Amino acid sequence: MRRVSRITIAGVATAALAVTVSACGSSSTSSSSEGKSKGIGLAYDVGGKGDQSFNDAAYAGFQKAQKDFGVSGRDVEPQDNESDADKIQRLETLAKAGYNPVIGVGFAYAGAVKEAAQKFPKVTFGIIDDNQTQAKNVADMVFHEEQSSYLAGVAAAKATKKNHIGFIGGVDVPLIHKFEAGYEQGAKSVNPKIKVESQYLTQTAQEGGFSSPDKGENAANGQIDAGADVIYAAAGLSGQGVIKSAAEHKVWAIGVDSDQYKQAALAKYKSYILTSALKNVEGAVYDLSKSVIKDKKPLTGEIRGSLENGGVGLADSNPTFKNNAAMQAAIKKAEAGIKDGSIKVKTS
Repeated sequence: MRRVSRITIAGVATAALAVTVSACGSSSTSSSSEGKSKGIGLAYDVGGKGDQSFNDAAYAGFQKAQKDFGVSGRDVEPQDNESDADKIQRLETLAKAGYNPVIGVGFAYAGAVKEAAQKFPKVTFGIIDDNQTQAKNVADMVFHEEQSSYLAGVAAAKATKKNHIGFIGGVDVPLIHKFEAGYEQGAKSVNPKIKVESQYLTQTAQEGGFSSPDKGENAANGQIDAGADVIYAAAGLSGQGVIKSAAEHKVWAIGVDSDQYKQAALAKYKSYILTSALKNVEGAVYDLSKSVIKDKKPLTGEIRGSLENGGVGLADSNPTFKNNAAMQAAIKKAEAGIKDGSIKVKTS
């Protein structure tokens, strides 16, 4: 039987929370260490480190685990237009080099994790945003993104002055449909007549939906021209373009995955970042690393973050958001309804 574990709150306090690997993309390595395990291996999703969102949340957990547990680590960047074979080789290279755990950031690693885990049964593998790989040495780290997105929709409906909001998804895939579904449902719980613009940047990740700020900016420009004055983007690196557009037009943006109000690279836009729909990718990476390195009892099976266990939530770093009493009351009511089951959040 697969063991189901809960994510602890390691990186979502605000939610009320160089070495080149041949043919595997570029990487950076901390100080080396001797022993059976060299530390933590982390392989990024498209967009790579520096997206101020999904990948950077994983990197934060990676850094924190290294510091707290006194181990080294290697984090590896993706390549443009890479194949599944490239991902497999990347994970296997980390495992062969002695890193444990080895973590693939993003559902695109599903096939690679499955194959690598079979070849290295003594290494614990983790994958974020996918739960298809059922193996004794794999942790499937997934989230109820629709729940935090519902709260983001409530916030958007309370913030809009035009009863017109927008959603921009990076790639048209089921995972991102969860963000859209929760957001629209949350907004319509406040105002059933609210207008919601919805757009996906690409059909596949290879087309750059998660890694093209220019695509995000152009899409946001179009939604703002159409009348939207709050835009929520679930688009990885492309979301930076959405935030830029929102700031230039003096409308609200809602960030995703990380607390984007606090990201240094987005500091000049932060006055227009209302909140961010968080998921504790940082905590997931940290907790898996802890289970392997410190506890010697590796987490396996499905590990799902929710509002109930602090795995998802809303950031409250922006004082305008935090101090809006009516907005906060509506969000707290919605959060309570989700937790007690009286609100069933859609996933598609």
